[in-house]
Amino acid sequence: MRLSLDNILGIHQQALSLHSQRSSVLASNLANADTPGFKARDIDFRAALKQANSAGAEGLKMTHKNHMTAAGGKASGPAELLYRETSQPSLDGNTVDNQIEQAAFSDNAMHYMATLDFLGGRVKGIIGAIRGE
Repeated sequence: MRLSLDNILGIHQQALSLHSQRSSVLASNLANADTPGFKARDIDFRAALKQANSAGAEGLKMTHKNHMTAAGGKASGPAELLYRETSQPSLDGNTVDNQIEQAAFSDNAMHYMATLDFLGGRVKGIIGAIRGE
């Protein structure tokens, strides 16, 4: 049986990349909190991860005419940036809410670290299998 690194690491490598992209976007929002007219952006993490994961379903056979086809295409580039809905925009047109952005940044950092831990566990398992442990 032939194994590939993509199969071994699973979705975690795409998730780590998306968390990294989202951290950059959220940091940009926080850095521009006082910039007049700046619109807060974010990534729809679930949709981006689903798109990245659907690349593996391209080769599936359809056995019935009502089966859905995969959207296809691995997320090789950055995920689609969306504008964040704001509850109360400022007078200068800036839509960054520091508290929301800081909470989103902290949540994303926690998920990034959890994904990194999952990947670390997978790598330890691979090393153990190679060593015969």
